[in-house]
Amino acid sequence: MARKPRDCRAVVTALRALRPDILEADLALQDPPRLEFDAGQWVSVPLGGKIVRAYSIASPPARASSITLCADVAPGGPGSRWFRGLAPGTEVRFSGPLGGFVFAHDDPRRALFVAEEIGIVPIRTILGDLRARGIARPMGLVFWGRDPGWLPYDREFRALAQTDPAFSYHPVAQEAEPAWPGVRGGLAEVVEAVASRVEEQVVYVAGGAATIHRVREILMARGRDRKSVKWEKFYG
Repeated sequence: MARKPRDCRAVVTALRALRPDILEADLALQDPPRLEFDAGQWVSVPLGGKIVRAYSIASPPARASSITLCADVAPGGPGSRWFRGLAPGTEVRFSGPLGGFVFAHDDPRRALFVAEEIGIVPIRTILGDLRARGIARPMGLVFWGRDPGWLPYDREFRALAQTDPAFSYHPVAQEAEPAWPGVRGGLAEVVEAVASRVEEQVVYVAGGAATIHRVREILMARGRDRKSVKWEKFYG
């Protein structure tokens, strides 16, 4: 059942930089004291006037008394400036939860997750929630960035792939040093290779509009239904 969004008030308790342009902020809920949401959803933050920005929730649903937001602040726009200006004690008002990019528990098909840079945030939350619930299903993740520094949580996914035989991880960087232990190149080629190994598959893709469109093209060329791709657009 869809959760009804509501107006919320929270206070920043901690800030972290995953890299200079990717920041996390922890928010303790004040009113209401808890926020019930599904992994993969987001909140809407009004910044004044008609300016509103959406931020994916980077923390698990089980931790309902606080949430973590994660943002790419490289663009330098109003949302980036607002996020950079956060500090412990800052009051934040937002509405949520919002969005339908959530895991379909009743879909028996193998899941393939595809993330482009900051698009990893809702996908990581979904994967973490599945582990917390003890749901062990075969699934894979293709994660692309312009370079390895734009693959936040990369070490976490590598560790998961080593301990969970049902989880396959495919990190891809457009450019990387020779010693980097991952694939170099574009996202599409890796998605096509991974998707070709499984016939019955549902794909969750989060990133730019061009990436979403390209993944859809790849799957439809293989005879997959358009509805087999669930997506969350971050830009474009």
